[in-house]
Amino acid sequence: MKILITGSKGYVGSTLNNKLKLAYTVIGHGRTADNLSDTSEFFAVDIDRQSNWKACLSGVNTIIHLAAVAHNKSNDPELINEVNVSGTINLAQQAVESSVKRFIFISSIGVLGNATLTPFNEQSSARPHSFYAESKLRAESALLKIASESNMEVVIIRPVLVYGAGAPGNFGKLVNLVDRVPLLPFAICHNKRSFISVDNLVDFISVCIIHPKAKNQIFCISDGTDVSTRELTNGIAEGLNKWLIQLPIPVSIFKLLGKITGKSHQIEQLIGDLQVDSSKAKKLLDWAPPVTMAETFRKLRVKKCFVKE
Repeated sequence: MKILITGSKGYVGSTLNNKLKLAYTVIGHGRTADNLSDTSEFFAVDIDRQSNWKACLSGVNTIIHLAAVAHNKSNDPELINEVNVSGTINLAQQAVESSVKRFIFISSIGVLGNATLTPFNEQSSARPHSFYAESKLRAESALLKIASESNMEVVIIRPVLVYGAGAPGNFGKLVNLVDRVPLLPFAICHNKRSFISVDNLVDFISVCIIHPKAKNQIFCISDGTDVSTRELTNGIAEGLNKWLIQLPIPVSIFKLLGKITGKSHQIEQLIGDLQVDSSKAKKLLDWAPPVTMAETFRKLRVKKCFVKE
C-alpha cells in the first residue's frame, strides 16, 4: 500500500511517518525538502486551490492530510481559509481523479467548541471558537460531500490537544514551565480535560487506514482518561524527575487575572473543562489507546537528556 502524508515533517506527521514506513510505502510532503525524514519519496508542494498534486498521487491508496495553517501560526482568515479549506478541497478532488481509496482528514476538537459542560462526542453541535476551527469544520463538510459524490472514502478525526516528548505549542510551554519553576498555583484546580498522546493518535490513524468500518465516519478521539491541570503538571514533573509544589490559588483569581490581562481564553485553557467521549472509536473500531499518560510522561526525561547531550 502507498500512503501520502501531508505535513510529514510536523510533530504528528514525523511520528506517523516513522511508524507507517515500517509497513507501507510512504510519500512525505512539506513546504520544503530540507531535513528529510526517511521516506521513500518526498514532495515540496504549497497547499492552496491551485496546487498540482499529480506527481504525488500516482499509485497512492490512502492520503493522511495533516498539513494546515495552525491557530498559533496565523490569525489571517484569508490565509487560513485558502490553505485549510480551499487547499484541502483541491487535494481531495485530485485524489478522486487519481482513484485514491481513502482520505483521512485530521481535524480538531475545536470545531465543537473550547469548553464543555458534558463531554463532546460525534453528535455534539458544532460551535467553532476560532478562524482555525471554523476552517476545519468547513473542510470536514466539503470532504463528506465529496465522499457522497464519489468512490473515495473519507475518515475525519477530531483529536484533543496532542502531547508527548518534544511537543510544540501549549504542552511544550507547560513542560518548560514545570522544568524551570518549582512552584505552581494549581493545588485546588479540579477541572477535567481530555488529552491524547502523540503515540495514541498515530496508532488510531494507523487503524483508520485499513479498518473497513472507519469508512465515511467522524471520530472524536482522546486517551480516554481526563485529568485536572494539577494532575497534568504533577505528571509532567514526575516524568521530568522534578520536585514540584502546588499552591492553593482559587480559580476566581485566575479568571480575574484573565480579564485584567485580556487573556481569558488562555486562562480557560488552563482551568476550564474540555472532555471528550471517544467511546465510538473503541466500540466501532475495537480500538484501545496502547500508551498511558504516565508512560508518555516518562519519555519527557529521555527527550530532555538526549537534547542536552
